[in-house]
Amino acid sequence: DIAVKTAAFIMDTASVFHADVIVFEHLDKKGKKRGSKKQRLHMWRTEYVQRMVENKAHRQGMRISRVCAWGTSRLAYGGSGKVKRGKESERTNSCYSLCEFTTGKIYNCDLNAAYNIGARYYIREIVKSLPERERLALEAKVPAAARRSTCTLSTLIDLHAVLAAQAAGS
Repeated sequence: DIAVKTAAFIMDTASVFHADVIVFEHLDKKGKKRGSKKQRLHMWRTEYVQRMVENKAHRQGMRISRVCAWGTSRLAYGGSGKVKRGKESERTNSCYSLCEFTTGKIYNCDLNAAYNIGARYYIREIVKSLPERERLALEAKVPAAARRSTCTLSTLIDLHAVLAAQAAGS
């Protein structure tokens, strides 16, 4: 029931904001699942939710896109590196939903991950649309954009600044 309601909520939200694309993390489900039975059941349900949303989205003419899930909540969206979660941080204690950036800011891990997921999608779409020569020149100016598995929101901001400077110079 929760999976059905979650999928319906995602689709309702996408419809309200007139979304063209719904972006998910590509969760690797291959191999042996480790962890508690609760975690395995949760992972099974995430696949079910994504499949339901994909079917509903296609009926409404929306696209589905998946981005690399590695490090989306582990890397700080500001580009300051890895975050500390749970017991790693003295300030967040045992609260795993909060993270501490290297700058000392305390932030919500899910919101941090959402910023990075959206940024990876936009970086991929921008880089994909460029001719090879322009893409290589852009990656020379913003080296972090070359490896999308480590891209964060700060990479997208840098990429946008370089593209704006090129447009102003043309």
